[in-house]
Amino acid sequence: MAAAQREGLLGSGGHRILVTASFFAKQFSWEQSMKAVVLKAYGDVDQLIYEEVEKPKPGAGEVLVRIAATSINPIDFKLRSGAMKAQMPLQLPTILGRDLAGEVAELGEGVAGLHIGQRVLALANNTYAEYATVKGELVAAIPDGLSFEQAAALPLVTLTGAQLIERGVKIKQGQSVIITGGLGGVGRTAIFVAMQHHGQVIAAVRSSQMAEAEALGTLALVALEDEEGLSAFQQIDAFADTIGGAVAAKLFKYLRSGAVYASVVGVPEEAKNYDIHAEAVYSQPDAARLSQLAAEVAANRLKIPVAKVMKLSEIREAHHLAEAGGVRGKIVLTP
Repeated sequence: MAAAQREGLLGSGGHRILVTASFFAKQFSWEQSMKAVVLKAYGDVDQLIYEEVEKPKPGAGEVLVRIAATSINPIDFKLRSGAMKAQMPLQLPTILGRDLAGEVAELGEGVAGLHIGQRVLALANNTYAEYATVKGELVAAIPDGLSFEQAAALPLVTLTGAQLIERGVKIKQGQSVIITGGLGGVGRTAIFVAMQHHGQVIAAVRSSQMAEAEALGTLALVALEDEEGLSAFQQIDAFADTIGGAVAAKLFKYLRSGAVYASVVGVPEEAKNYDIHAEAVYSQPDAARLSQLAAEVAANRLKIPVAKVMKLSEIREAHHLAEAGGVRGKIVLTP
């Protein structure tokens, strides 16, 4: 930069505006930073701090995504509180968030098949931020007709639901499968995928959810509190569980000998008392499957409701709402 440019710039009317070296340092710093929600320590929502942090840089094989939207999942507040500390310890401070929807901002060395400005979604990490890096092979294109907010609700819940059925249950055509939590994002996807594989799906929901659950289109629908209704089901081939605990223990007796029990919330101790094969399912990134599931949502065949869109800066209130439950759909966050 020329000396005159370093020392000052001419404003309108020829008036000199002083521009110091510190201005350029601040400008450079601003370009290298971003806003993010940082978890400082395990605990309540007051440990979530919305602040300026260093913007990540994509390494070889990675892309930098300008995040347009992310969303809250139960794992987020379980990690924040420390409830998952034994299974998934965090290196604090850290940035939470798994869902990513946005535009490719920068390509790392060796990335092919993607371009700057492309609309993408992915199951990633550290997405409570304005930017995040993710391996290029884990990124899927957002289908036409799907907004960033809709796309942001999909990665974790749809991949988890699909993998619960395809990798956990390993469902075969004609098999009967009981699925809990059918109105949650994971449960909705599990039901949809099980029906795609021509399974005989029984949705078990709370009695207060029966009317809403009719729209799921399952072969059968039963209230968890209805002992007489549940007793009509015997010798079920598989159980895809998104709730666990006492609810899971209550349903084991309806499974046939040798049935498959697959869970995304851990296997209850009671499972040992039954002649069943138990499988714990942990979601894994899968760009190809995510692309297929996003296309089903765009075509309105699979529905993952968005209950509320909030600003990233409102993270504490958003976590409060999500953790309290009762929100019918995903809470999406935008920068």
